[in-house]
Amino acid sequence: LVGSDEGLQQKLAEAILREKKDFKISIHLATSLPLPSERDHLRPRIDLIAFMIDIKSKYSLKNVEASLAHVDASFFLGKVCFLVTGVGRVNYCSVEMNAIWKLGEVYCSPVLFCELELEGIRVATAQRLLRMLQICAGHIPGVSALSFGSLMRNSADD
Repeated sequence: LVGSDEGLQQKLAEAILREKKDFKISIHLATSLPLPSERDHLRPRIDLIAFMIDIKSKYSLKNVEASLAHVDASFFLGKVCFLVTGVGRVNYCSVEMNAIWKLGEVYCSPVLFCELELEGIRVATAQRLLRMLQICAGHIPGVSALSFGSLMRNSADD
């Protein structure tokens, strides 16, 4: 989870870890990329990167945009998503929605909208991310991250 709101990252990570799953999961919280290289040899494989953008903070969008330059191109084949938080407070919006949609389009990655302050939505978002992670990690036979990403984009166009 990459984003500038460490409190919401922590809450979402805890919600993901509480979900029932039949595989081991490690969640790394980062405010930005690149990750420090001195721990590369200890870092587990990364199957999904969720960039968190707070709709109330232009800084969070700039932070994500700067971090994207440090992501290997192969991740944009279904292993990246943009998680837009704070959507329940659109009247406090500092980030242009077109900028967010453009990120998803340019990086061929799904854009998910949520309000992580609300526990029910946080749990639903955790479940959704966990399902995406299962696919990205190759735990769902017959569904690749690339085909899933394509499905997500096609459903967004409908």
